Amino acid sequence: MANKNFTTLLLGDIYGDPGCRVLSLKLQSLIKKYRADFVIVNGENAYKGFGIIPSQVDMLFGIGIDVITSGNHIWQQEDIYPYLDSQDNLLRPANYGNLVQGHGYTVKNGVCVMNLQGRMNMVPTEDPFKWANDILKRIDSKVKTIFVDFHAESTEEKEALGFFLDGKVTAVVGTHIHVQTMDSRILPNGTAYITDLGMCGPKDSVIGSDPAVSIKRQLTQMPLKAQVHETIAEIHGVCVQSDPETGRAISIERILE
Repeated sequence: MANKNFTTLLLGDIYGDPGCRVLSLKLQSLIKKYRADFVIVNGENAYKGFGIIPSQVDMLFGIGIDVITSGNHIWQQEDIYPYLDSQDNLLRPANYGNLVQGHGYTVKNGVCVMNLQGRMNMVPTEDPFKWANDILKRIDSKVKTIFVDFHAESTEEKEALGFFLDGKVTAVVGTHIHVQTMDSRILPNGTAYITDLGMCGPKDSVIGSDPAVSIKRQLTQMPLKAQVHETIAEIHGVCVQSDPETGRAISIERILE
């Protein structure tokens, strides 16, 4: 009998309380709908759009999230720093290097999740391509199912990493932009790819924030802080089916709930 496909939900950046609420309300039904075996979400904007706090991490693990990834905003709430060391399945981008708190990858239930950050139009970090190769060398060769959250601005950089890792990992998914792209596909050597997952956050917002504040920033060029748009929220992401024996992706389907 053929092995059952392995089903993974990869969900976009959680933005503020609306994003947390929509996940707490809908995640279990989403898991049932897709018969998901594993769930990954980017949590770097969960706390008022900037970072994440320990109670939110606990809540997300409690509702069925397996691994929480992040990005450049992970450092904005200092009370999360001890959690980055103590929680193996709460990740920060690996290519910040070894001198900062936390873990850049994890292996849970035989599944590897890797978190990387881009360098184009982002704060300086170490080379994500080199770090991806280094992590692949570290993990047990028996681990076949491997997911990469690449938190980056540049489509070029994201696509380049996708092709760089094609055939080496199950999926490369982009985060950070908060707008889901329409380019989900299987690359030639069997890696699923999408430039950006979108977000778990407020509908009819400016990448999660209140449109009025964003408009005023553009009109005045004043450094106004983004404010979470307190309205109904949506869940964006993808569902990836993969072969558990080879780690190759079989399908990738966009999620908009």
